[in-house]
Amino acid sequence: MCADTTNTPDYRSTVFLPETEFPMRAGLPQREPEWLDRWARIGIYDRLRERGRAEGRAPFVLHDGPPYANGHLHIGHALNKILKDFIVRSQQMLGRDARYVPGWDCHGLPIEWKIEEQYRAKGLNKDDVDVVAFRQECRKFAEGWIDVQREEFKRLGVTGNWADPYLTMDYHAEAVIADEFMKFVMNGSLYQGSKPVMWSPVEKTALAEAEVEYHDHTSHTIWVKFPVVAAGDALFTRTRTDVVIWTTTPWTIPQNRAISFGPEIGYGLYEIIGRPADSTATIGQRLILADKLAEAVFTQAKLSGPDFVRRLCDVAAGDLAAMVCAHPFRGVEGGAGEWDFDVPLLPGDHVTDDAGTGFVHTAPSHGDDDYQMGLKFGLPMTYNVEPDGSYRADLPLFGGQAILTPEGKEGPANVSVIKQLAYTGALFAKGKLKHSYPHSWRSKAPLIYRNTPQWFVAIDRVLEDGMSTHGETIRQRALNSINQLVEWTPVTGRNRLHSMIEARPDWVLSRQRAWGVPLTCFVKKGARPTDADYLLRNGEVNARIKAAFEAEGADVWYVEGFKERVLGGIVDPAGYDQVFDVLDVWFDSGSTHAFVLRDRADGAADGIADLYLEGTDQHRGWFHSSMLQACGTKGRAPYRGVLTHGFTLDEKGMKMSKSLGNTVAPQEVIDEYGADILRLWVAQSDYTIDLRIGKEILKGVADSYRRLRNTLRFMLGNLAGFTDAERVDVAEMPELEQWVLHRLAELDGEVRAGYARYDFQGVFQKLFTFATTDLSAVYFDIRKDSLYCDAPGALRRRAARTVLDALFHRLTTWLAPILVFTMEDVWLSRFPGEGESVHLRDIPETPGAWLNPALAAKWERIRAVRRVVTGALEVQRTAKVIGASLEAAPVVHVDAATAALLEGVDFADLCITSDIAVVTVPAPEGAFALAEVEGVAVVFRAAEGAKCERCWQVLPDVGTHSHAGVCARCDEALG
Repeated sequence: MCADTTNTPDYRSTVFLPETEFPMRAGLPQREPEWLDRWARIGIYDRLRERGRAEGRAPFVLHDGPPYANGHLHIGHALNKILKDFIVRSQQMLGRDARYVPGWDCHGLPIEWKIEEQYRAKGLNKDDVDVVAFRQECRKFAEGWIDVQREEFKRLGVTGNWADPYLTMDYHAEAVIADEFMKFVMNGSLYQGSKPVMWSPVEKTALAEAEVEYHDHTSHTIWVKFPVVAAGDALFTRTRTDVVIWTTTPWTIPQNRAISFGPEIGYGLYEIIGRPADSTATIGQRLILADKLAEAVFTQAKLSGPDFVRRLCDVAAGDLAAMVCAHPFRGVEGGAGEWDFDVPLLPGDHVTDDAGTGFVHTAPSHGDDDYQMGLKFGLPMTYNVEPDGSYRADLPLFGGQAILTPEGKEGPANVSVIKQLAYTGALFAKGKLKHSYPHSWRSKAPLIYRNTPQWFVAIDRVLEDGMSTHGETIRQRALNSINQLVEWTPVTGRNRLHSMIEARPDWVLSRQRAWGVPLTCFVKKGARPTDADYLLRNGEVNARIKAAFEAEGADVWYVEGFKERVLGGIVDPAGYDQVFDVLDVWFDSGSTHAFVLRDRADGAADGIADLYLEGTDQHRGWFHSSMLQACGTKGRAPYRGVLTHGFTLDEKGMKMSKSLGNTVAPQEVIDEYGADILRLWVAQSDYTIDLRIGKEILKGVADSYRRLRNTLRFMLGNLAGFTDAERVDVAEMPELEQWVLHRLAELDGEVRAGYARYDFQGVFQKLFTFATTDLSAVYFDIRKDSLYCDAPGALRRRAARTVLDALFHRLTTWLAPILVFTMEDVWLSRFPGEGESVHLRDIPETPGAWLNPALAAKWERIRAVRRVVTGALEVQRTAKVIGASLEAAPVVHVDAATAALLEGVDFADLCITSDIAVVTVPAPEGAFALAEVEGVAVVFRAAEGAKCERCWQVLPDVGTHSHAGVCARCDEALG
């Protein structure tokens, strides 16, 4: 019998629908700046530092790798700073005093180059301007961009001591950088040497490896004959015999001083017995080549095949070692005797038969391998190339010719050398080769190896500093630090830096520029760099320099009379020259541990950071220079942990480029979606590899955010008015609530462990799955009926709201390091006080007693059975047999063990049906089943009775109670 609902009251106002001011639409681009202003107003960062001191929290110091202050942020900056913020915030909420002092690199070529560009645009020459005035322009330029970048970083939601960042151009920083440099003066590792270094003719300075980029470049290639003039066996001198070399730098031929061969390589003597009509080869001439490469060489010279060449015999390493060649320009007209010297053949381990001829033309002034050969065998150095990349003016035949022009284009030197080789008959073949070639990171122009006097730190010299705990040399200390003192994330970073440190040459510190900290040292007039008293090593002089820099900045070094000021009364100023090179900017940033970690109150007590975090390129940059610098002045690495992240690519995996139009600017993402979406993109990505970003990827991120936001909004809405008086003890709760608390306890351990190992992708994936699957799709879906329709005092409803409160405090704090703005919005929606902020909270302790593995195992099976039921109902819904699951009362066929699990569980409530029958009889043919859930089958049955006008369940008792048209549960709730 159906109830008469003709005059049924409207019960909508009696249902406890969610109440919250937390909006469905986030409006992040408009609202995020309001939270930033609020955080600044209530001083969150400072309050956390005060709390850390008051509570005696263990410090956690992430030391900021300084970006250059010379332009707007790109997406790589955003990735880097957001990752740092994840760590600082999560460590704080895990109970540490997490300090973060942002900093900027202010000296160096990138900024100086910008000022030079401005000068060139006005037709001015930098060299005509007073150096102090020029440096002040560089300082002003950096100051302007620091202000811009600071606001852009803050807009990303990055917390830190933005009011007092560190700047490498602050007077104290410049004083400390100079002081750190002078420690190398005093410990005996600094020396002036003349060796080949990467040189930019455009910028007229040496470059560090970290300042070098590699791009495709087309080079001339030549095969050059060096005539043998003396040999142990007359076989090689009776008939003209040539050793053939191959090079991609023809301009280095005038600087040749030897030929290197591989002692383990097989060589042969070859004779030209014929030639095609268009060949200039000399029949009867003999050539020595590596056997493996001979065919390719003759092919290049158009002499391939048995009609043109025959092999006469082996040439042993001993034969080669006994040979002497002439330079191909010996006796050349106009050569003025410049090249009238012998060219020895020398064994070299660096020679291979992978390409070329098996012989390496050796110019000690223009390559590291060549230089090492020069040191080993006493070869002379040459000084033929000027700072602007041209030959010295008095070099015969080629004087004044440019290798590279001031614009970075190829000059005439290469072609002139090739023509002269052809004129002398030494050119055997020529061609062009497209290959990866070093370029300046700033001017983008090609580089050359150039011999020039520079200042170096010897990394294998025993240091005179008494700090031998981790080794006596810089290299030993660095390798021991890498292996024993530093934790690497990912671990591959350890191998990369180790191999670089293990194989690196001495550190070139000097740059021939103006904007930077000068090499604060003096050299004795008339002394040679190898003399023991060449460098002035005086602690009193050093102290005066440091004090002057502290008071007046590094500009004072360039003020007339400064030498007399600091040397007077200690040594005779007239007896010393002042050095005016500036320090490699990597020495600046490598020294930051001293003036940030060591000297600041918010630094680290022992001057060692818990973590350095930068991109993978910094294994040869900041990680590397910091390691070398600190090992020379502290005796160990300045960090306990190093984390590296990949680069940012477009959606197709291509490198971003303005010319390709595939860049993604952080501000564009913020304007469209908000900074939290950018932060969520970082959290969803595996930062240990290169990360992709683009419109479609960001749409997917925004969709994930929307789903998570809906979960949070449901939670907030159903907590309206919750008080401690409603709380229910765990033991009194239904098993479903106990299962949710178990999941919270599980997640608490996983989240803490994930944050501790910087696994943000893992943390977010776990939380997102929990929120959207365990909560939204299961728990909230099931408990929605109870929350909306149960009486306020009903145990089931009170238990659900108690669990929601536990969820609120954990989800907001677990997610706060990632979604800084959204979690603040969630928190303030419930606790709107002026001094309130989720970022002033720690992740709450979660009782271990909530863990209940046995219950979890039971509910894993219950959820599997539920999946079969919901699958069966979906079939009926798709067939339009029912519109909602509450119209069903299915029969569930299970085994006895499963039936026992379901005893005492309101399975109809779990399946959101009005009734359900659990039976252990075999299922009839055609019953719905899922292959992955064994022993469960479902037969659809419609629910019997009428639809409750309040809760919409279909029950037999509807209409039989004091309130019209409702079920017993709703009648009780209505009172």
